[in-house]
Amino acid sequence: MFGPNGGRVSYLDMPTEYRGTSKQVCGLWPFVVGAGTPMMGVPLGRNIITGATLCCDPIAWFERASLIANPSMFTLAKPGLGKSTVNRRMMVGLDFRGIVSLVPGDTKGEYTDLTRALDGQVIQLGRGMGSLNPLDLGEMGSAAQRLVGSARRSLLEEATGRRSTMVAALISIVRKAAITGDEESLLGKAIELLDDIDLGRPALLGDLVQLIKDGPDALRNMTLAEDEEQYRAAVKPLLKSLMSLVEGTLAATFNRQTSERLSLDRPVSIDLSSIPASEKTLEGAVLLTCWAEAFAAIEAHDRLTNAGLAPRRNFFLVLDELWRILRAGVGLVDRVDELTRLNRQIGIGQSMTTHSTADLLSLPNQEDREKAKGFVERSGMVFLGGLPRAEMDALNSIVPLSTRERELIVEWSIPPSIDNKTGKEMPPPGRGKFLVKAGANPGIPIQTALTQAEIQLNDTNQKWANRIAVEGTGGHDGPDAAVRLAKAGA
Repeated sequence: MFGPNGGRVSYLDMPTEYRGTSKQVCGLWPFVVGAGTPMMGVPLGRNIITGATLCCDPIAWFERASLIANPSMFTLAKPGLGKSTVNRRMMVGLDFRGIVSLVPGDTKGEYTDLTRALDGQVIQLGRGMGSLNPLDLGEMGSAAQRLVGSARRSLLEEATGRRSTMVAALISIVRKAAITGDEESLLGKAIELLDDIDLGRPALLGDLVQLIKDGPDALRNMTLAEDEEQYRAAVKPLLKSLMSLVEGTLAATFNRQTSERLSLDRPVSIDLSSIPASEKTLEGAVLLTCWAEAFAAIEAHDRLTNAGLAPRRNFFLVLDELWRILRAGVGLVDRVDELTRLNRQIGIGQSMTTHSTADLLSLPNQEDREKAKGFVERSGMVFLGGLPRAEMDALNSIVPLSTRERELIVEWSIPPSIDNKTGKEMPPPGRGKFLVKAGANPGIPIQTALTQAEIQLNDTNQKWANRIAVEGTGGHDGPDAAVRLAKAGA
């Protein structure tokens, strides 16, 4: 270089890079380089390596971009690293696109504030708070009244099967053992018979118990009982389990009419945070029932849509804390599998979340372990946050990872350190960092970014002193501002 300040340059700084859509920067064409990450979906954060913005959600990547074959995602990461934050960001962006988000079982109350900020419905359930009747036809019953002919019969048959499955799952939870096939068949028949009785209200589990005790001929024939004594002996184990739901500690929750139905025209969160973590039986039972209720309501809406009686809607289901259900009882993996397998056919985008592969692979039954792995394998995309090195082999058997990808995930799992100047605990190094995997493609490492306004809705440590720190962000304050900011990029 010659002239003032000229001379030999031993190091050349990288030029400043700018990013924009083709419409925004059309005057700069031809572009130097194309976008390195997909720009379709809810904006989540920036690529840690390139700095490029990543827009991503399972519905957009399935429906609009055709990048995945199934509109679902599975998130694995240690506690406190931002799993729920990703789900909440997606809920806001999808709400802007008219997609209704449902959180059918928020065990920590992490989605309550956001749902209210979106003018959604919050249902609170727990000991002494609300109730769920597993025999209530619910939205399926309401939809069936509007249908005619074979469409109505088909929906009522589906409702009967779902209620039978739900009661069987509750029995598995209270027993801590799987229900037998004969018992489940008997339950299904008893529920059919109960539907033929005009009670003037939805039937309760207490009514089901009384029907089985009365022993109509249809039930006696199924047990092959030749006299009263044989019938009593055949149904005694089933009745004993049902009585735990009718008169035991779960009665106030499951042997009463449903206190509040789901509204499918706005976001919904069922807040279970009032259930103590020590009450694992109640928590698992309520969580699974809420999941079943949500899928049943969406199925009913889909039937009405097909008949031209309701506007078509897509839904985003956040199935958080999967491990709580899987550990609640034997055979529940099958129940979850039945609920979630047909999400694509009825317009559901789905997000399942748990802490580690150990939640899936530590189940006592080998068959259950294989089915639990299928939840991840069938997901269109997988979000991997910080996980310990000990899990890498098990994780790699489910989601193929390169050596560098595994090292990244392990680095993000390092515990937080102490700031020497302040003496306070610093944020975990892996907070907000995720590796986004879609099929066998290389993962996209991202750092999710919260605006200052989103902190109020995303702080899941409100009872602790170490608040979530936000660096380099500004903007407006308050929940409504947070919703507007996140929607702006969707």
